Amino acid sequence: MVHTKTVKISKALAAICALAMGAAGLSACGGSSAATTDANGKPIVNISVRRNTTTVKLANTAWAKQLEKKCNCTIKWTEITDNAWGQQKAAKMAAGDFPDIGMSMYDKTDISKYSSQFENLQPYLNKMPNVKKFFKAKPIAEKMVKEGNNIQILPSDRGKGYRVAGTHMFINKTWLDKLGLKVPTTWDELENVLKAFKEKNPNGNGKADEVPMNIRGLGFGLWSPLSLMNSTGVTTVFMGASASSQGYYAKNGKVASYYTSDNLKRVLKYLNKLMSEGLIPKDALTRDSSKYDAQTVSDGKTAITGFAFGWSANSEFGKLGSQYISLPSLKEKASTPDKDVKWDYTQNWAEFAYSLTVSKKAANKDAIWKVINAMYDPEVSVQQYFGDIPQYVKKSGNTYTVSDKVYEKYVDTREISAQDRFAGWIPDDVTIKGLHPSWSGQCLQCDCCPVLL
Repeated sequence: MVHTKTVKISKALAAICALAMGAAGLSACGGSSAATTDANGKPIVNISVRRNTTTVKLANTAWAKQLEKKCNCTIKWTEITDNAWGQQKAAKMAAGDFPDIGMSMYDKTDISKYSSQFENLQPYLNKMPNVKKFFKAKPIAEKMVKEGNNIQILPSDRGKGYRVAGTHMFINKTWLDKLGLKVPTTWDELENVLKAFKEKNPNGNGKADEVPMNIRGLGFGLWSPLSLMNSTGVTTVFMGASASSQGYYAKNGKVASYYTSDNLKRVLKYLNKLMSEGLIPKDALTRDSSKYDAQTVSDGKTAITGFAFGWSANSEFGKLGSQYISLPSLKEKASTPDKDVKWDYTQNWAEFAYSLTVSKKAANKDAIWKVINAMYDPEVSVQQYFGDIPQYVKKSGNTYTVSDKVYEKYVDTREISAQDRFAGWIPDDVTIKGLHPSWSGQCLQCDCCPVLL
């Protein structure tokens, strides 16, 4: 039985709620109490972004302020690190807690599971002409995200500089030169080089601490040693939610499985041989990733690792990156025809990424469309990725030059901007110059690497 006093209190609370919502623009009472307009009556757009680091707050960047001008709105930024988001993501989605705009927060699996939470952007593309231009220029980007007449996530395009393989093989050229060895081109040649790395103290410190080949583990993903299947005639796509990452590949025009292939067996047999010879660490498949990093980056002065799989020499080896070069795909045998040697074809996965979502419950949709349209402006996109103009980037026509001051203070542009967590489009007619070696030039002997200048 409900008491009369309780009913009166409930009615009073309801009245207070109604007054509060009218006065402050609150979206709800007892649920979400986020204001939808600021003190000046401007619409508020809440943007959450997952970042590598939060050294410089995005709200303080010049391009973020440009977005506010374009939408005549107030943007409230929430930045969350990868680790923190990994811990919070499941609970927040289950609770229906989704930001107005999410940048690099969700993927297509999340959208499939919580489809009712994400706005279909397809009907609103006319309000985002820059996104329409992007899709017209890059139809494959639209295909990545369109399901029937639904687009519930927008892709980002890092530009032609990332139309590259995501996994490269690196070898210590300084060690090769010191030992008078040639760059290996076959599995047997690589094995012999690795033995020399183990036995002849190429780092010159008098210790038997060299790690001839370093691997993170085994798996159908980025930087996997299983990309050696390229040597056996299999084209891999070890990145993102590709078929390769699920264990599938194309064979004579039909779908085949790595798990039952002789190609995978031959690679595993080769890797097992290297490990049995002490050329790969015995604990490579079970150790913590920090141990791998300690062996590749080392102390920044003395190299320990001879050969590894990764994205770039500098990202893999840090200050020792200049000692390493990348290798084209190796031949399984010297007699293997050139045409039978393949590569890791992750170009589309490296260039494009699942990026931006809009909550179906977001209050100020018109302002949101303006924000998104501004984000996909090429000049704003460049700033999102590489830093503010003119503080960190100089513009001359369609050429943008990243200033040295970025690298004097920071590791790279992830610290001063959104970098790969951006939501935007860098067209093919845009040229980026002045990048740190960790971004470009890592491949000295093949054409599989970034064309950034």
